[in-house]
Amino acid sequence: MSSGFSPTRPQLVYLVFGADTYHQEAVFSIASALAAMRDTPDEPVDIQVMTDNAEPYRHLPVRIRPLDAATRQAWSEPHGYHFRVKHVALREILKEAPLALLIDTDTFFHVPPIQLFKRIEPGTLLCNAFGMKYGQNKDSMLYTHLSDELRARGLADDDMPQMNSGVIGLHQQDSALLDRSIELMDDLWPRASQAYTLEEFCLATAAYRHYQVRECPDLIHHYWSRKQLFRAKIKAWLAKHAAQPLAPAALDDTRRVSTVLPRPPAGQRMFYKLVTLALPRQQRQFMREILYGCYRHTNEFDQACAPVWWEKAHENVQDRLKQPVTAQHLERWLDHPLIRLILGQRRKAIYQHLIQTQHARQAR
Repeated sequence: MSSGFSPTRPQLVYLVFGADTYHQEAVFSIASALAAMRDTPDEPVDIQVMTDNAEPYRHLPVRIRPLDAATRQAWSEPHGYHFRVKHVALREILKEAPLALLIDTDTFFHVPPIQLFKRIEPGTLLCNAFGMKYGQNKDSMLYTHLSDELRARGLADDDMPQMNSGVIGLHQQDSALLDRSIELMDDLWPRASQAYTLEEFCLATAAYRHYQVRECPDLIHHYWSRKQLFRAKIKAWLAKHAAQPLAPAALDDTRRVSTVLPRPPAGQRMFYKLVTLALPRQQRQFMREILYGCYRHTNEFDQACAPVWWEKAHENVQDRLKQPVTAQHLERWLDHPLIRLILGQRRKAIYQHLIQTQHARQAR
């Protein structure tokens, strides 16, 4: 871990504002970085958090940079595009630091953070991971609305690689790349404002042909998919360690929050599949997913995901049926003799959890 703050050291930067969930993600991500940094004590990295709430980080050795709503709004203009703030934030850091990396909160580290910085050379952009080439999805809004224009302007073609910007790492001398990506966002927004990935698309376009782009999915885990399961693991870690996140046991436990989807073993899943064949067709997959949440994992952080499986089972069956599954439906399904036999007393707990979750969502 670093001692004090020095802009000459590599800067690992988080941008965190809004809901508590994002702060929880960031605290765990930072803890996983600090845990891994124990392996590289002679290669210090500073951690900065640009945030609207310093309280969650009070026990962590980070530099807090206050970020109020007015500043965020200014950084999102002229169109109020909130992802624009990421590029402006990193550009601000690079005004004083020779090497910086902005990382999303929904990440955690497999290796010491210095390993990411070692992939950032002058003239290089580090991203999280490459995506498909631009021309591989000609039905996307970014292609149908922009491809002819970008090709005519010499900015992009079908071979341009897309990228995930959960990581953006640059040397100070390459900060002009951020200027260019911001300029593109402002320019293209009126024609592609509904494209969720416009920010990272503009970064890829700005870098295309001018910068070497590298990725790092082998060094970190970015859980943009199955997010609720990983958030459940993180909440369990926080429940156990929030008061002392730097204690050896807390840092050791970050390694036990794995990237593995907490599912039952293959044999157990096959058993669930066979058992549920006795149910009406529309209930089978629902009940299999309910049973996934009932499996007892030896890893306490995997075990914390049980309610998420139940909630996801409820969401999925409603999506399949294209109609709400009411409390009466749930009660009847869970009251099936076979299910009563398999679930026992857990049946009531599952029902109560699903009803409470449903009411909470309706109240939002």
